[in-house]
Amino acid sequence: MTQTSANIRPSDTLDPETLVNGLARAARAAQRQLAAMPSADRAAALHRAAEALRAATPAVLAANAEDVAAGEARGLSGAMLDRLRLDETRLAGIADAVAAVADLPDPVGQVIDSTTPANGLRLSRVRVPIGTIGIIYESRPNVTADAAALCVRAGNAALLRGGSEAVHSNRAIHAALVEGLVQGGVPADAVQLLPTQDRAAVGAMLTAAGLIDMIVPRGGKSLVARVQADARVPVLAHLDGINHTYIHAAADPAMAEGIALNAKLRRTGICGAMETLLIDAAFPKTSELIAALIDKGCEVRGDKRIAALDSRVIPASANDWDTEYLDAILSVAMVDDLDAALAHIARHSSAHTDAIVTADDAAAERFLTEVDSAIVMHNASSQFADGGEFGLGAEIGIATGRLHARGPVALEGLTTYKWQVRGTGQTRP
Repeated sequence: MTQTSANIRPSDTLDPETLVNGLARAARAAQRQLAAMPSADRAAALHRAAEALRAATPAVLAANAEDVAAGEARGLSGAMLDRLRLDETRLAGIADAVAAVADLPDPVGQVIDSTTPANGLRLSRVRVPIGTIGIIYESRPNVTADAAALCVRAGNAALLRGGSEAVHSNRAIHAALVEGLVQGGVPADAVQLLPTQDRAAVGAMLTAAGLIDMIVPRGGKSLVARVQADARVPVLAHLDGINHTYIHAAADPAMAEGIALNAKLRRTGICGAMETLLIDAAFPKTSELIAALIDKGCEVRGDKRIAALDSRVIPASANDWDTEYLDAILSVAMVDDLDAALAHIARHSSAHTDAIVTADDAAAERFLTEVDSAIVMHNASSQFADGGEFGLGAEIGIATGRLHARGPVALEGLTTYKWQVRGTGQTRP
């Protein structure tokens, strides 16, 4: 007899493979029901889920306080604690994001293109759900809600495995969401949270080919590297957010300072934060820019030319150019020109988000064309690298690979397509 999520409890002694396979089978059955629901019904169910999450605010915040206290006792970094911590405003934002996803246009059923070749067949490519999506994530309890909402809106089942540092927050958010979804007619097994923190359960998810259709990892470098190395299921992933901002010789000094400060210091713990600042040797206000960063509390690690400008600059090591700090630390290099900036980015970027600040449109267009990152910006802070800011609603992650989806992955990135062929009795000669 197949064991489903309805009768699995955290105290069960199932081995991880049996546990994950049972949950995945239940998810696949629920996904078929979910995909058959009218789009308006899925949207209405998500609105119910958002309301249930708002109603559960006291319970979720109490659970989160328990996680934060445990994280502080364990010595989690400031960036990790910032990702973990919820308050009424952040939780309201999470609920609002669920409701916003409900109101997004449904990609399922969209006709991508159609044609009628000489044989008279009418061929159409139509968007359909991917199926069952496993999301493995660390620290951020908002991912529980974002991933669930995006998957449900696009007709996918979600199998969630959050990190141990947010275990109580994740369970409280998941419980509220499922309560609302079920009230809206969505099968409970369409959104499941693994009831164990056993690391072997991650391995079981990664090898559940045929039961899980895609894995999305969201976390640190070690997690993503493990997923990519061990997965037998397609992976949609991003590695480090080693994001660059290049201050071109023709940059407006005030704009350059505003963008640099925001890109680094607005929120240091998010993947869109700038980690390396490149400054053109011909930019006239380099000393002032470095001083402004340091005065705002940013530790600057610079190359020899940058270190010579301010005694507070710490000499950069070779590793600094390949480090995602997720903290108020910034590596800064002076480059001779646009070619040198492009070469540095090609060598050190993680292909997440890279930006240029300049009033020279030709230089900007060359940068936008030649930098091979998922997101490339002109005169804007890298902190805009976010699905919500792109008008996509919540995002399930930012993909830095080249296949299937790239950049902020929202509803469209959670669909695939199938061919529909309509004939009038044709047979192939």
